[in-house]
Amino acid sequence: MKISCIQMDVQLGAPEENHAKAEQLIRAAAKEKPDVILLPELWDVGFFPKENLKALADPDCSRVESHMGALAKELGVNIVAGSVACLRRGAVYNTACVFDRQGQLLARYDKTHLFSPMGEDNYFAKGDHICRFRMDGHDVGILICYDIRFPELTRAMTVPGLELLFMVSQWPDVRVPHLRVLTQARAIENQMYLACCNACGRAGDTHYGGNSSIIDPWGQVLAQAGGNQEIITADCDFAVTEKIRASMHIFADRRPELY
Repeated sequence: MKISCIQMDVQLGAPEENHAKAEQLIRAAAKEKPDVILLPELWDVGFFPKENLKALADPDCSRVESHMGALAKELGVNIVAGSVACLRRGAVYNTACVFDRQGQLLARYDKTHLFSPMGEDNYFAKGDHICRFRMDGHDVGILICYDIRFPELTRAMTVPGLELLFMVSQWPDVRVPHLRVLTQARAIENQMYLACCNACGRAGDTHYGGNSSIIDPWGQVLAQAGGNQEIITADCDFAVTEKIRASMHIFADRRPELY
């Protein structure tokens, strides 16, 4: 499975500009013929406009479903449309939407762990479910940014057998060393591929750190971005996952009765 991560410089509170930029970058990424294209967290409004969040939010993800669904169908590619600010039942959720090659909505995930140090929990509602789905015949899942710091969530997704985890984020530059360690650790301890698509640029007082990556089940980095807007691409060979799991029985050797 060939994966492309779009490390986008997201503009705070500018959904029109961000939608246009996202389409331009998706079309550029599609020239490499990937199977999947990823966008970062809150690519539509940035992380995050506090004064007018509800006014900027996408009603029930209708805009992202129309725009990204149509692009996925036109280009014949799966699109993990990062996450957007989604207005639903009077509350705003940080919601990821995934589309298949026919433009159909494959999955929707509301971020479950909200980043309280920046007040995300005061403006967004918490999600209440994990998200696993099938993409091109493979078992995959998705997390959003702060979720990666909670290994219980990842392990709950991977025990039934996950081959690939998508992580979309707006991770700040000051904590990029944590991003690198956490993504590699989740890939290694769960013997799976992990594709992390982070944002870059500045929003308000926060500088986002880029460093998007695609990591194999050994923890080897197959593709690594720098700090600026760019697209990275790598191939994931799921036969590697089967060999690793056959040689080291991490899931078979678990002792859940002790946990």
